[in-house]
Amino acid sequence: MSKKSWIISINMGYGHQRTAYALRDLATRKKIINANDYKDIPEKDRIIWESSRKFYEFISRFKKALIIGNFVFSLFDKTQKINDFYPKKDESACGFNHRGIYSLFKKGWGKDLIKRLSSKDKKPFVSTFFTPAFMAEELKYSGKIYCVVCDADIARSWAPLKPKKSSIKYFAPNKRTVDRLRLYGVKKENIFLTGYPLPMENIGKKKEILKEDLKKRIINLDPLGNYKKHYGGLLHEKLGELPDKSDHPLTIMFPVGGAGTQKETGIEFLKQLRNNVVNKEIKIILVAGVKENIKEYFEKEIEKLKISKFVKETKLVDIIYEKDFGKYYDAFNKALRKTDILWTKPSELSFYSALGLPIIIAPTVGSQEDFNRAWLLRNGFGIEQENINSVKEWFFDLLRDGQLAEIAMEGFVEGEQMGTLKIKEIIEK
Repeated sequence: MSKKSWIISINMGYGHQRTAYALRDLATRKKIINANDYKDIPEKDRIIWESSRKFYEFISRFKKALIIGNFVFSLFDKTQKINDFYPKKDESACGFNHRGIYSLFKKGWGKDLIKRLSSKDKKPFVSTFFTPAFMAEELKYSGKIYCVVCDADIARSWAPLKPKKSSIKYFAPNKRTVDRLRLYGVKKENIFLTGYPLPMENIGKKKEILKEDLKKRIINLDPLGNYKKHYGGLLHEKLGELPDKSDHPLTIMFPVGGAGTQKETGIEFLKQLRNNVVNKEIKIILVAGVKENIKEYFEKEIEKLKISKFVKETKLVDIIYEKDFGKYYDAFNKALRKTDILWTKPSELSFYSALGLPIIIAPTVGSQEDFNRAWLLRNGFGIEQENINSVKEWFFDLLRDGQLAEIAMEGFVEGEQMGTLKIKEIIEK
C-alpha cells in the first residue's frame, strides 16, 4: 500500500506548484497544500507570505523600467545570487536574510501549519520550496522532511541555517545541485539524485507515451529529413519506426511566467509568424496560466492582428488559461503532447527538455535563470532566442537543418524522465 505524504508548495509563481503537482498521487487525498495560502491560515502568516510575493512580482515587472529597473532588480538579485562553482569552496556560512527567516519561525511563523500536519502516523513532509521544509524542522515536525529542488543550480538559501546538523533530505534534479548542496554543508546521506519530477501522464510507466509523442514530433522538427539522414540509426534504436506524417501541425508553445513578464515577447513572435499561421504552417499556443489579465492581453493583441475569426475557426492560435491551477496544469500537460517546441525563459520548464522538447531560451529573469540557461546550453537541450525581428530567418534555418530535432533527441536521450517514480520509491521505503 502506498504511503501517503503531505505535499507542500507555495502559489508564488508556477515553479513550485508545477513541481508539487507532478507528485500529487503521493499526496494525502491527492491534495497539494500551499504553505502560504491554506484554509484558515493565520492572518499574520499570510501577511508575511503575501508581502514576499508582491515584492517579487513588482521587482520582476519593474525590471522593464530601463536603467533604473535593471539597477533595482540587480540589487534584489544579489540576495539570491549563485556564486561561480569554481574554484570550489566551503559555502556553508549563511547570510543576513537567512537568519531573518529563522527569526520569524521563533516568532511563530509557520507554527499553525506544522501543528496541523503533525500526526501520530508521521506522514512524510515533502516540500517543493525550502522555507516550509525549514519551518517543519525548526518547529519539530513529527515525520521525515524532504525538499524537492526545482532548478538546475541553486543559491545558498536552499540549504538550512545549520546544514551539518539538519536532517532535511533533498531530491536533486541533476548532479550540479548535488554538488552545490554539498558545498553548502548538507550531509551526503541527505541528498538523493532523482531527476526533476516530470508529469507521468506525458511519459507512461515504460516511456511508451513519451516515445509515441516524440516520433510525431520528430517528423515536424525534421521536415527535410536532414537529421534522419545522419542519425536514422539512433532514431530507430530509441524510438522504433517513425510514422509517415505527424498528427498535428508544427506547434510552438510560449508559457508566460507567474509575474507576467515576457507576455509581450509571445505576441511579438506571433506578429512575426502571423502569415505562417494564416497559411496553416504553424500553430502557436500562448500560455496565460491562471492569470486572467494575461489571457485578456493575448486576446486583445490577437484582435489587433485581425486574425480573430481565423483563430476561432482553426484553433491555430490557442490560449491556455484556467482559474484553478490543477485544471491549468492538466490542460498544459495535455497540450504538451502535441507541442513540438517550448519557447520559454529558463525556469523549471528547462527540465521538460527531457520530454524531447527542444527549448528556445527566452531572455532570463534573475541569477537563478542564468544558471538554468547555462545548464541547457551546456547539455545541448536548448538554443538561445535570437533577434525576434528576424525570427522568420533563424527559426526556419534551424528547422530546415534538423537542429531542433537534434536538440529534442539530445534532451530525450540524456535527460532524466523518471524523477517522479524515483522520489516515490525513496519516500515509500
